[in-house]
Amino acid sequence: MHAIRLSDERTVHVDDSGQPETGPVETGPVETGPAAPTLVWHHETPHTGRHLAPVLAAATARGIRLVALTRPGFGGADPLPGRTVADGARDLEQVLDALGIDRVATIGGSGGGPHALAAAALLPDRVSAVATFASPAPFVDTPAWWAGMADDGGLRSARSGREARLTWAETAGFDPAQFTDADWAALDGEWAALGQDAQAAGPTGSEGAADDDLAFVTDWGFALSDVRVPVLVEQGVEDRVIPLAHGRMLAAGLPDATFHERPDAGHIAVLAGVPQAMDWLLGTLRE
Repeated sequence: MHAIRLSDERTVHVDDSGQPETGPVETGPVETGPAAPTLVWHHETPHTGRHLAPVLAAATARGIRLVALTRPGFGGADPLPGRTVADGARDLEQVLDALGIDRVATIGGSGGGPHALAAAALLPDRVSAVATFASPAPFVDTPAWWAGMADDGGLRSARSGREARLTWAETAGFDPAQFTDADWAALDGEWAALGQDAQAAGPTGSEGAADDDLAFVTDWGFALSDVRVPVLVEQGVEDRVIPLAHGRMLAAGLPDATFHERPDAGHIAVLAGVPQAMDWLLGTLRE
């Protein structure tokens, strides 16, 4: 992991397959080796920021440089209370400058989906395309936005503010019914690293998770119509965390979206489509 200091003196952490593990990196060009098509992976909530084994393996097999940025409050990155989804794109811009990377594609799973979209909306000259998996849609306080969530306590408490969300987390437990049998099978198999990363992030990521949820249920800082690049929206039909309706909302609001409903897939099992999404994103980077 690389520590990169931003213009506001916050430090974020970056996992970059294009360079070896080093100490802190100050903003400015660094040696990154031969140029390679670059994909930015936006992690789920919660996360440590480290590459997930199946994601790194898929990227490596395709000759893709994989970069993952730790959002504020996770994995030792300085928190940023009151941050919006759009703030993630501003952090990413500084990270890309520091790493000497001009153009990327972005991909986001679950809570990373909105941040992948923000990068495309706010950095249009640097992002070629986006893929989202089980991403929430921009918040609208209607029954349709909430319907089908097995546990909406975190998001609902966030509507009452940061302190309310932090207080909720002190006693909240994990509801295993959020995941389908297919999700549990994925977590026992290829995507075991995702569950392990979430567990590792939990003890220190309470602020990051609270700030993520606040960002999701307030104005994102951009509109879906601002995303002018192609977007692949993948949503599991059986998802009980971020239900299928969210994928449909995203696809309806994006100017150039391809929407895939994955039958029998829940919140985790939908990630089986990541390698195919990488193939598509790689094509956009080579155009």
